[in-house]
Amino acid sequence: MDKRVIVAGAGPAGLVAAAYLAGEGIPVTIVEQARDLPDDLRASTFHPPTLDMLGRFPGVVDRLIAQGLICPTWQFRDRKDGVIATFEMARLKDDTAHPYRLQCEQWRLTRMLRDILAEKPDVTFLYDARATDVAQDADGVTLAVERPDGSREELRGAFLVGADGARSAVRRSLGIGFDGMTIPETYLTLSTTFRFEEHIPQLANIAYISDPEEWFVLLQAAGMWRVLLPTAPEEAADEARMLDPARIEERMQGVWPNPAGYEIRHRTAYRVHERVAETYTLGRVFLAGDAAHINNPLGGMGMNGGVHDAFNLAEKLSKVWRGEAELSLMERYSRQRRKVALDVVQQQALRNRQLLNQRDPAVRKAYHDDLRATVADPAKHRAYLLRSSMIQSLRDLEEVA
Repeated sequence: MDKRVIVAGAGPAGLVAAAYLAGEGIPVTIVEQARDLPDDLRASTFHPPTLDMLGRFPGVVDRLIAQGLICPTWQFRDRKDGVIATFEMARLKDDTAHPYRLQCEQWRLTRMLRDILAEKPDVTFLYDARATDVAQDADGVTLAVERPDGSREELRGAFLVGADGARSAVRRSLGIGFDGMTIPETYLTLSTTFRFEEHIPQLANIAYISDPEEWFVLLQAAGMWRVLLPTAPEEAADEARMLDPARIEERMQGVWPNPAGYEIRHRTAYRVHERVAETYTLGRVFLAGDAAHINNPLGGMGMNGGVHDAFNLAEKLSKVWRGEAELSLMERYSRQRRKVALDVVQQQALRNRQLLNQRDPAVRKAYHDDLRATVADPAKHRAYLLRSSMIQSLRDLEEVA
């Protein structure tokens, strides 16, 4: 059992890393604290380079497209004035095989990857196993897990991928810092059957709506619209009221008046953080996904960044496994992906929040004028899309030694 890679966490980052490694013939054990794969509805946007990467796994991209919604454009809008800027993903047709955003829930990806992994004889899933402690020596890693009945066991592997979420026990056990900030607002995500596209003029499938009083985001998936609303700390402190159907109906009527009322299929409230681990690599242990970095969801970079982590990590670890590279190669994984988290993902997500939340009329006008000028200039339009779709960050990685 010690001649294998242990992956803690069966979210997108963990299962992408596991599927890549298993495809290279490397034995993998996946440890998941839940009884089944989580139905996490937070992430639903797949960026073009993420789809390009997932093409490595036969049939996955086609199935995601079949179950999701292709979005050729996305918008910044003003709540009162309407469309500010519409970005056209087709301008990336020479940069990617998938010049669009795909709206599809992340849980669909994890189930597809599990199907692929189930066909690999050297892959083991352990559910109901919560990672607790990590120890390592020159030859391998020991991961302690706890079962629901309180019993504990130890798993031994050559390497460990810590993809066990924002509260990562792997990261904490290793004493790796996770500095950053907490966003003041709580984010409320609602799913509704209301057809916003039939009522709001020129509405794209993905729309970020700016407003000095209350901004919001509209995201369309197959047969459903998701609404993201920020909630002030004083209201969020009373969670029962925040999630009360009457209060949710009131807020939805503020998004768009609907005399018939809103049918809400799903509701989730969560705090948002901007944090990056001080290192992604410590000895034989590597962090990926939310265990390594978390950010606000404005721009859809969290899950995508985690998938990009997993590919970078697994490609390098495969070389180390085969003896083609020294373990020190994994330090470059940390330098590359940490730079992206700090310089690209966090900065873009924070800028999006500032743009949507800006109250100063002069600053709002400057933001809006800049966006209009960007979409009007073909070179600037494409450059903006290269950054916001995360293509540019992947290209820049090669400059990180």
